[in-house]
Amino acid sequence: MQTDTASRPRIWAVGISRLRDLFIDLVGAYVDRAELDVVSLGFEDAANRIESARDLRPDVVVAGGSNGAYLKTRVSVPVVVISPTGFDVMHALTKARREGASVALVTHGDTPAEIRRFLGAYRIDVICESYRSAQDAENLVLDLRDRGVDVVVGPGLVADLAAEAGMSSVFLYSRASVVAAFETALEVAQATRREVARRNRLDNLLQHLRDGVVAVDALGRIEAINRRLTTALGIADAARAVGRPLLDVAPELDGVLPAADGDVFGAVRGVSYAIHRGPLASDGASGGTLYTFQESRAVERLDRTLRSRQGAQEFVARYRLEDVVGESESIERVRALVRRYAKSDATVLILGESGTGKEMVAQSMHRLSRRKDFPFVAMNCGAFPEALLESELFGYEEGAFTGARKGGKAGLIEAAHRGTLFLDEIGEMPPSLQSRLLRVLQEREVIRLGSTEPTRVDIRVIAATHRSLAEGVADGSFRADLFYRINILSVALPPLRARSSDVLPLATALLMQAATRDKALASRLPGGDAAARVLAPLEPALRQYPWPGNVRELQNIVERMAVEIADMDAPVALTLDELEGIAPELFDIRPEANAEQSLRDLSRSVEADQVRASLAAFGGDRDAVCKALGISKTTLWRRLNAKR
Repeated sequence: MQTDTASRPRIWAVGISRLRDLFIDLVGAYVDRAELDVVSLGFEDAANRIESARDLRPDVVVAGGSNGAYLKTRVSVPVVVISPTGFDVMHALTKARREGASVALVTHGDTPAEIRRFLGAYRIDVICESYRSAQDAENLVLDLRDRGVDVVVGPGLVADLAAEAGMSSVFLYSRASVVAAFETALEVAQATRREVARRNRLDNLLQHLRDGVVAVDALGRIEAINRRLTTALGIADAARAVGRPLLDVAPELDGVLPAADGDVFGAVRGVSYAIHRGPLASDGASGGTLYTFQESRAVERLDRTLRSRQGAQEFVARYRLEDVVGESESIERVRALVRRYAKSDATVLILGESGTGKEMVAQSMHRLSRRKDFPFVAMNCGAFPEALLESELFGYEEGAFTGARKGGKAGLIEAAHRGTLFLDEIGEMPPSLQSRLLRVLQEREVIRLGSTEPTRVDIRVIAATHRSLAEGVADGSFRADLFYRINILSVALPPLRARSSDVLPLATALLMQAATRDKALASRLPGGDAAARVLAPLEPALRQYPWPGNVRELQNIVERMAVEIADMDAPVALTLDELEGIAPELFDIRPEANAEQSLRDLSRSVEADQVRASLAAFGGDRDAVCKALGISKTTLWRRLNAKR
C-alpha cells in the first residue's frame, strides 16, 4: 500500500545521460518508500534548481562523480555521492579489456588506493587517471586518445566524452552502486527528518519561554533563537540570523555575555537582564553554548510573588483595630493615630510599657495599610542572643557558619518583603546590629551572612520599645542616627493604670475570649452581657489596682477567673472574697497619697515622651509635630512642660 506523499522522504536523483537512464530505471522500485524525482541537470543548473525549490525542497540529493562533488559545496541539503564498488571497477575493467588492448580508468578525484594495490598485485596493465572538473575531464579524455588508449572506463561524463572523441567507453556505475546510494539517501533523509522534527519541537519550546534564549555552536554561530530575544535585540528576521555569528547579528552583546558558565547582570538596549550561560550538550560533549536572558524586573516580580506567597502562609496579622478595647480618651487618641499612620509608609515607633498591646497596635496598623495583603513579620529583639538574632533577621548563605542550613536561609527582613516588619523591644538590639539595620532602612536592601550580594526589599518598619530610646542615645547604648530613622511617626500607648475606666470592658472581652476556648465556660456565660454582669461587682477592686503588668497581667487574672467560673452552677456570681482567693495581689495594695494625681502625672509623662520623640524626628519643627499628632500648639506646649 502506498504511503502518504507528505510522510515519504523526498529524494532528488541528479544526473545526465547514462546515469539519468539508470535512475529512471530504478524509480519504480522506490515508489512505496520515497518520493524519488529524477533531475536531468548538472553542476550549476542543478544547484540553482535545488536552492530555488522551497516547499518541495528535497530532503537528500543523489548524484555521481564530479556532479555530486560540485553540489556538495553549493547546496544546503545533504548530498550522497555514488561510489563505485570494487566489484564495479573489476567488472568494468574486464569488459573494457575485451574491447581494446589499451585501457584507462578515469575517476573523479584521486584513484582509490585499494584499486591501485589490486591492479599492481595482479599486474593488470591499466592507466589510472583522475579529474576535478568537467573541463579537466574533457582535456584528460583527449590526452588519453592522443596516447593511444582504446577504451576508457569512467562515470557518465567521462564515458560520453570518450564516445564523442571516437573511443570505446564503459560506464563505471552499476545498478548495485546506485541502489546502495539510494539506500544511504533514505537513511540520511530519515535522520534529517528526525533532526528537523527535534529542532521544530525545540524551537516551539523556545518560542513559548518567557525568557530570551539563544543557542550557539562551538564557533559562536546561532543554532536557535526565540522571538522573545529577537524582539529584544531588534532582529527583524530570525530565520536569516540562524547560522550567523551571534556577535555579528547583535554586536551590542559584545562584552555583556558571561565569559564562563554562570550568571551575570548586564544591560542590553537600556534593559537590565540576568544573563545565564550554560553548555549546549551534544552526544555527551559540549557542542556549544546556551544563553538565557531574564529581565531583572521579571526576576524581581517573581521574587516578590514567591516571597509574598510564603509570607501569606507564615506571617499573618491577626489583630484588627476593633480588637483594641477601651473607650477612654487616651485609647481613642491611639486609634485615631493608627488610622492616620496606616495611610503612610513612614517608619513608626510605638512607645509603651510591657503588656500595653504594642504588637496589637502594629498589626492593626498593618491591616489598615496598603500592605495588608502581604506579610506581617514580628520579631522580639530582646528574645535572641546576638549571633542568633543576626542570622534570624538578615538570613545567611550556605556555609556561612557551623550548622548553617544547606542552601542558606532568608531572614525575617526578606520574609517581610512588600509587607511590614515589626521589631519589638528594639531598644534591646545590640549596637553591632543597629548599624546593619540602619543600612536596611536607608538603602532598602539586605545582605545575608556570608554573602556579598544585596537583596532588594520593600518593607515598612514598625518598631516598639518600653525603654526611653532618648536615654539610650545619651548613654551610647542606642545609635542616634537609627533613633532618628525609626522615630518618624510615633504612638505612645498609655498604661492600664492611666485608663482605669477601660479595665472592666477589657476584662469582659478577655473573659469572652476564654469562653470561645472552653465549652463549659461558654455554657455559663452565654454572651457578653452575662460576662459583664459577673464582673460588675468586682469593678472597684479591678480599677484600684495599679496593674504593673498592664493588659497582659489582667489577662492572666481573667484566665484564673475563667477556670473558677467554668465549675460554678448557674447563675454564676463572683464575690470580692472569691476574687481575693483567686487573685490576692489585687488586695495587697499599699495606700498612696493622691494616687489619682500620680496616675495623671504618669499619663502626662508618657505624652511628653511622645512629643519629644516627634520633635527629634521632625528636627524641632513644632508646626510639623502638631500636624502629625493632630494637636494644637497650646497642647504641645502643655505636654512638653508636664511634670515627669
